[in-house]
Amino acid sequence: APQPARGEGCAPPAPPESAGRRAWLLGLPRFAPAALAVTGLAGGWLGWAAWQRWPLHEQRFSTARGSTREVVLPDGSTLWLDTATQAEIAYYRGGREVRLSGGQAMFDVRADAGRPFHVLAGALRITVVGTRFSVRHAAGGMFGQGVYVSVEEGRVAVVRSGGPATLFQVAEAIELGAGQSVAADAQGHLGAAVRAPDGEPAAWRHGRIDFADATLGQALAEFERYGPVSLVVRDPAVAALRVHGSFAWREQDAFARALPRVLPVRLRRLADGRAEIVGKGRE
Repeated sequence: APQPARGEGCAPPAPPESAGRRAWLLGLPRFAPAALAVTGLAGGWLGWAAWQRWPLHEQRFSTARGSTREVVLPDGSTLWLDTATQAEIAYYRGGREVRLSGGQAMFDVRADAGRPFHVLAGALRITVVGTRFSVRHAAGGMFGQGVYVSVEEGRVAVVRSGGPATLFQVAEAIELGAGQSVAADAQGHLGAAVRAPDGEPAAWRHGRIDFADATLGQALAEFERYGPVSLVVRDPAVAALRVHGSFAWREQDAFARALPRVLPVRLRRLADGRAEIVGKGRE
């Protein structure tokens, strides 16, 4: 019988199947359920995590320059906002969170071990279960740039949240107890825990500013946070003089009158109605 021409009527033989490929194909049905189960678990976990992070309650609060505000939160905690302060709250199934984008606030937190209370301020995260503390995240004034945390009751954990800790770099953290405070720079680097300044905690809630060894320049900057200041200091030596005491931030004139009695300075009236604080014996 005639043979078909080469290349016509019959396909070339298939290359032999490798043992590895046969084993993979034979094992595929066996491993498929496990792979699907892992995928399902991962998807379920991601869904659960997203469900946990879905806020149950969100709200924003703010104050104008020269005003303060008291707010009772949904869980019974109390939030006090100082002048020119902005705060956003979000309550989740597993936690409570306040983002302090600017200003100063005090918190009286209702205890709830199942839902810790977090405050995000600058590069810091402050975490508590139930306590009373204040957080400042305001440019200028007595504390300059950065974040300042002071505890009145209970304990708080302060952590630099600039990124997760790694094997070779542990996140900066510190724990504060009642009567302690800590300051951090704008990058979130924490100082040492120190005794909180004397005076009433968060005296601004009652319209007062407490100065404990603040410079005169810092004191004027603190008054400036609440409204225009009619006092001027140009001499660096005068600006460096130390101020102590408690003053109503609405009574700037009383502060000005007290200065010549407690510091070696006098007031010189300017043509624009303001007063310059100068050293005694200087023109």
